[in-house]
Amino acid sequence: MIPVARVRDLRVEIGARAVVDGVSFEVHAGKVTALIGPSGSGKTTTGLALLGEYPRGAKVAGTVRTAQGAVGYVPQHPAAVLNPARRLGTLLRDIAARQGGGRPEIRGRIEQALRLARIADPRAVLHRFPHQLSGGQQQRFVVAQALLLGARVIVADEPTTGQDALTKQGVVAQLAAVARQGIAVVLLSHDLDVVRELADEVIVMREGRVVGRGTASSVLSPLVKAAPRAVGAARPRGPVRLTAQAVSAKHRTARGAVRVLNDIGLSVAAGECLALVGRSGSGKTTLGRCLAGLHAAYEGTVLLDGAPLARSLRSRSRAELAAVQYVFQDAKAAFDEHRSVLDQVARSAVRLRGTDPGEARRAAARTLGELGLSASLAERRPGGLSGGELQRAALARALLAQPRVLVCDEITSGLDPATKHTVLGVLDRLRERTNLSLVLITHDLTAAGALADRIAVLDAGRVVEEGPARHLIGAPRHPLTKALLQGG
Repeated sequence: MIPVARVRDLRVEIGARAVVDGVSFEVHAGKVTALIGPSGSGKTTTGLALLGEYPRGAKVAGTVRTAQGAVGYVPQHPAAVLNPARRLGTLLRDIAARQGGGRPEIRGRIEQALRLARIADPRAVLHRFPHQLSGGQQQRFVVAQALLLGARVIVADEPTTGQDALTKQGVVAQLAAVARQGIAVVLLSHDLDVVRELADEVIVMREGRVVGRGTASSVLSPLVKAAPRAVGAARPRGPVRLTAQAVSAKHRTARGAVRVLNDIGLSVAAGECLALVGRSGSGKTTLGRCLAGLHAAYEGTVLLDGAPLARSLRSRSRAELAAVQYVFQDAKAAFDEHRSVLDQVARSAVRLRGTDPGEARRAAARTLGELGLSASLAERRPGGLSGGELQRAALARALLAQPRVLVCDEITSGLDPATKHTVLGVLDRLRERTNLSLVLITHDLTAAGALADRIAVLDAGRVVEEGPARHLIGAPRHPLTKALLQGG
C-alpha cells in the first residue's frame, strides 16, 4: 500500500535541544495513526511537520513527504487558527467557494460539514464570531474546515480536549467517518480510550524519540487500566467567598442577541472547589468569565466576600484583580510570544502584588517547578513549550497573584495522566494551605470527582443539577448527569 505521507529520520532542534530526534513513520489512506506520549514528547512538532511547519529558528533534518492535496490541521487550541474579527460563516464560505458552485450548493456543503462535525444548529453558528463558541465548539468547527478543504491527511491534535463525554463520542465517530472516506488521520492524543477506539497504529514518543509502536491493542493493553472513579472526601463548608446571584448573559450575533446563561445562582466557599460540568456550549465558560470580569455583558450580581464586584476587569481594583484569577483553556493565546515564560509568570506578582522583581522571579521558578516545569523550560519563550506545558505555566502565573478565587477552564484537558495528577495535587494542597476557592470548569468527571466538593451541571445556560460531589456522582438524578457519567 502506497502511503499518503511519509516521515523519515526527522530531527528538529531548537537551540541546542532536539525536540524531535530520528522519528520515522508512514500514514495510509483510510487509516488512523496515533502519536501518544507525555506533554513535551514531540507529538505536536512531529504532527506539524506534515504541514511543513516548524518552530521559529528550528534546525530541521530528515524528510517529510505528503501526497498531492491539502493537509488539514485541527489544533489543540482552535482559537489560534480562527480569525477573531470574521464571522464563522464568512470563514467557511471562503473555503467552500473555492470548489465552485452556486450559493445553494455552497451553503449545502457548509451545513453538511458542520453536521458531520457534530455542531448543533449549524445556521445559528454561522452568524457568530469565534469567541462566541465554547472551546469544544471551536474544535468541531475546525474539523468542519478541514472537511471542506478536501484534505487527504488530517492532523488532529488532541481533538477531544475540552469535550464532554457525549461530544467526545461524536468526535470519535466523526474521525472514524473521515477515515472511512479514505482520508488518513494522524491523531495526537493523551486520551488513551480514544486512541484505543480509533487507532490502527500507535506510535509512542518520549523526549522526542519513538520508544514503541504497534497496534492499539498491543501498545495500550499495559497502559489502559479500568479504574474506579475517585471521589473527594466530604469536608465542612466554610464561609461563602464568591456568589453569583441571578446571573444571565447573552452573546450578540448578526441576528441579534443569543442567551447563553439563564438566571444562574451559585456560591463557592473559602477553601471549596465547585466543578462546573456539562456539554460543550452549555454556558460553563461564559459563567466563569462573568465571575472573573472577562464577560461584562451580563445581568445579575457577583459578590466577593459579600461585596459586589464590577462587571468588567477594567473597573476592578488591583486587589480585586489579584483576588479572582482566571486560567484559560487556550494557554498559548494568553502568553506574549516574545518574552520568556518565567518573566511573564513573575510579572503577575510584580503587577498585582507589588512584589520585588527578583523575589517574583524566584517565586515563579518555585511554582513552575512544583508543576513539573524545569528552569530551562521556564527560560524559553512560549513557542518552545508544548500545549500541556503552557497550561501549567498559565496556572503558575495565576497562582503568583495569590488569588482568593481561581477559575480554571479545562486546565487538565491537555495533560497526560501523570501530569494531570501532579496539577490536581498542587491545587488540592493550595486550598488546604491557603483556603483558596476553586471554580473548576471541566469535562473531566474523574478530575471533578477527585477535587471538587460540589458539582453543578449546566445545560443550555441553566443549572439542572447541583450537589455534593460524592452524592451527584454516586446517585445522579438528572438524565444529562447520568449520560455524562455513563459516557465518561
